[in-house]
Amino acid sequence: MATLDITGEQFASTIEGNDIVLVDFWAEWCGPCKQFGPTYSTVSEKHPDVLFTKVDTEAEQQLAAEAGITSIPTLMAFREKVLVFSQPGALNAQQLEQVVDAVKALDMEEVHAHVAKQREEAAAAAGKPAGQGGPQDGTQIPDF
Repeated sequence: MATLDITGEQFASTIEGNDIVLVDFWAEWCGPCKQFGPTYSTVSEKHPDVLFTKVDTEAEQQLAAEAGITSIPTLMAFREKVLVFSQPGALNAQQLEQVVDAVKALDMEEVHAHVAKQREEAAAAAGKPAGQGGPQDGTQIPDF
């Protein structure tokens, strides 16, 4: 599958409507982005079960700011609506394949339990009942 350009308006529905979504935050003027682009596109062809998307940070400055993008390219991976990987810098094909394989191999019951625990801890720290600790979407699961 080829990569798909998405906008801020499409971002949430794209993450919510697909099991695994990779997002490449990039800009036309960025040398490393241009270097990473063909690798990203090539790897996308090998994984039709993963949605490979691209966000132009120049055109989508608000989305880039909301996503906390401070360096490009930045690659994010979402699985079942949870941010499970986020890393700035261009990856080579082998590294990108490793990220894709690791995301596919995640035990999502464990990931969701980890997210729930973080929410409970955040709620307890804020002195609020569980479930009212504020949004915790965007939790990154370490140790890829």
